[in-house]
Amino acid sequence: MFIKNLYKFIFFCAILVSAHLFVQAQAKPLYFKDAIKANRDIFYEKVLSTINYTFTLPFIAENDEKWQSAFYSIGLIQLKNASVDLKIDAASKILLTQSNDFKMAFLNLVNSNYPNKYTDQVRMIFDSSNNYKLMAMAANYLLPTATIKTKNQLLYKVQKKFVEEPFDAILHELNIQIQYSITPIKYPNFKTFFSKDYLQGETIVFSFQRKNRNFTGLAMIRKPDGNFVKKQDSSFFSVGQLARSNSNMPSYISNGNTPQGIFKMTGFDTSTNYFIGATTNIQLAMPHEYNTVLIDEKMVDTTWSVEQYTNLLPNNLKQYAPMYGTFYAGRAGRTEIIAHGTTIDVDYYKSNSFYPYTPTAGCLCTKEIWNNKTGFLEISDQQKLTQALQNIGGGKGYLIVIEIDEKNAAVSLADILQYLK
Repeated sequence: MFIKNLYKFIFFCAILVSAHLFVQAQAKPLYFKDAIKANRDIFYEKVLSTINYTFTLPFIAENDEKWQSAFYSIGLIQLKNASVDLKIDAASKILLTQSNDFKMAFLNLVNSNYPNKYTDQVRMIFDSSNNYKLMAMAANYLLPTATIKTKNQLLYKVQKKFVEEPFDAILHELNIQIQYSITPIKYPNFKTFFSKDYLQGETIVFSFQRKNRNFTGLAMIRKPDGNFVKKQDSSFFSVGQLARSNSNMPSYISNGNTPQGIFKMTGFDTSTNYFIGATTNIQLAMPHEYNTVLIDEKMVDTTWSVEQYTNLLPNNLKQYAPMYGTFYAGRAGRTEIIAHGTTIDVDYYKSNSFYPYTPTAGCLCTKEIWNNKTGFLEISDQQKLTQALQNIGGGKGYLIVIEIDEKNAAVSLADILQYLK
């Protein structure tokens, strides 16, 4: 049964799985029996056994979904050894004969775990494909090490397609991504977000991130009166928040990184998802995901135009393309991005710069540590975040993700104080 279920598993952030694992749902203290080391080990061995079984299977159509699940599972548990390397090498040699879904699963894995290694094979995918999502995933893998000549070649094909499909959200965002890789982005002054006049009377969670999502961000809360939440010692309240997906793909790709831009906060919920846990989460809505009643209760129609989104931005940011990430991610079909905790074994990611945070399928994730002897929740920044919101009236308002710069370091409170003066 486990193997059958795992083969169907793709690491979606809000797909529900077995609920029986949570003995207490939002009682204190929270308990997750599979946080206990013996149960963590059982889960790991089952995943490993399924991966190893898949490694015995040929790359043929009837095994396609099994290989896709193996790629996702390798990324989940960060399995890295010579045997895995050999199988990924073998898969790279037959890519062009496989389904688009197989290619996407392969790209998700290598983008995170094997950067720069398969550029020749990935370039062939880009050149041979007319699937815009697959093209975008391939281009994203190539861009970090591409020459200007190569970038212009990629841009030429994308812009040619964009003329044919001018309203395609993926082509729109890919076009911008390649152009910014050629001409570096100029970061605007974000201080206008912090005016008390901005979205007056609304609760706002700001999630400050680096462009490089391998580093953790920082979440802060602005109250409806325009002041930021502070702790008892009068220092600003903040918690770390990771906006990186397991694949580290761009935000307009399914299960990619959390989009930059404006979300509507629609309240609280709890989850039975094995990887999210039962800590209270913050529900979010993007443009196109729901009708405009959820985005702005004053609106009466059910369309969501770019003009409506633009009206929510400060004047100096209305022409700043990166702040439209949520708009185009929603148009591209992304859904169910929320802000939540985690029950994933943090030890999978010990070698990563964002440890002890865990990546998701594109959500915003805070740090949570579960006791591996008792199964009880020991540390939860998610509880701190939701409690702080409850203290000022609840979880409705806006959440805004802002990439502040390109430093390769976790965002600190000192980075944000310049905007609060």
